[in-house]
Amino acid sequence: MFRASLLLSAALIAGSASAGEVWKCQVGDQIKYSDRPCQAAGEALPSRSLQANVVDAAVKKPAAEAASGAMQNPNTGHRPEANVCPGELEISAMETRASSISLSPEAKAFMQDEVRRARQCSKGQGRYAAADWDISRQAQAAQSSHSGAQDARRRAEDMHSAADASEGDRISSVREQERAQREAQRRQDQRLQNQAARPAASGPAR
Repeated sequence: MFRASLLLSAALIAGSASAGEVWKCQVGDQIKYSDRPCQAAGEALPSRSLQANVVDAAVKKPAAEAASGAMQNPNTGHRPEANVCPGELEISAMETRASSISLSPEAKAFMQDEVRRARQCSKGQGRYAAADWDISRQAQAAQSSHSGAQDARRRAEDMHSAADASEGDRISSVREQERAQREAQRRQDQRLQNQAARPAASGPAR
């Protein structure tokens, strides 16, 4: 919209350029053209150079906007300008739920991790949007259910991995340890099954 407005203004000025000078004015971070002298820094342009300057004045993204693009959360698509974190009251409620005796060991460990991550966020670690913590809250609520709890935990962990590189490394390490433990348990179970399937040893020959 801004570019269209700029080109329209330039076209109007170009039409009146033969009637007088055209001024290229610096207004903040923007370049504007006028048939009157600039109030601040500026320079008079001959009419034949106006069109070239219109092309040069194509608006670029501000540095702050470009920086915010680097902070985009690939998991949620949000680009928060500032870190959004749970408040102290919410963290206290999370701590209470994490101590519930009705939770499974996996659910309890997850809830404790969410408390830790929320406190890390409050200290400025990570880059979270409000929608990210909605994913966390959904996962927390799912831990009291026997169905969907594991998938919800994984979605929340994926969100944290995207929002916080350090936490992502930790989550990857924990998942690798769990995978190795499952593989070791599978091998142990297989050995036990093989031993149970062996025929009993024959007694001593008479």
